[in-house]
Amino acid sequence: MSHFAKETTVSTEKSRAEIEMTLRRYGASEFHSGWKAEAAMIAFRLGDLFIRFTLPLPKNSERRFTHKKDRYGRDVKRGEQQAIQEWEQEIRQRWRALGLVIKAKLEAVECGISSVEQEFLAFIVMPNELTVGEWMLDVALSAIRAGEMPQLALAPPAKSDATIIDAEIISKE
Repeated sequence: MSHFAKETTVSTEKSRAEIEMTLRRYGASEFHSGWKAEAAMIAFRLGDLFIRFTLPLPKNSERRFTHKKDRYGRDVKRGEQQAIQEWEQEIRQRWRALGLVIKAKLEAVECGISSVEQEFLAFIVMPNELTVGEWMLDVALSAIRAGEMPQLALAPPAKSDATIIDAEIISKE
């Protein structure tokens, strides 16, 4: 299967900046971005919703970057520079794909095909810092696959709630 922008030369910095400009154009009031070894993240506010995308990043030590098939189908180790170039290409491709996804969702909302809530539901950040999608995958999906309704999410106690000083567990025996 072919990947979108698999041969792109657009830098990750330019892709991130394009995403930020697109979000401004469609009315986002905040934008945040960051990264760590295994993922990059962008987050933004549309209306009263805070939305976060996490972009998984591959390790540069993965075999698909460090090796290639020669013309006889044998695995051959790539040079260090070539392996880094292959890994960087993958990162650039992923950032272009993320930009495409966000633009498509925003345009669907703009054209009235969908709503912000429908398009970004899985990426909406809840008060417990999980996205709706993370919660669904963690809590609800196994019940849905089993043909059952998922249990309601229990909200963590509000920070303003009183602290429990003393509690007693009473056995029904």
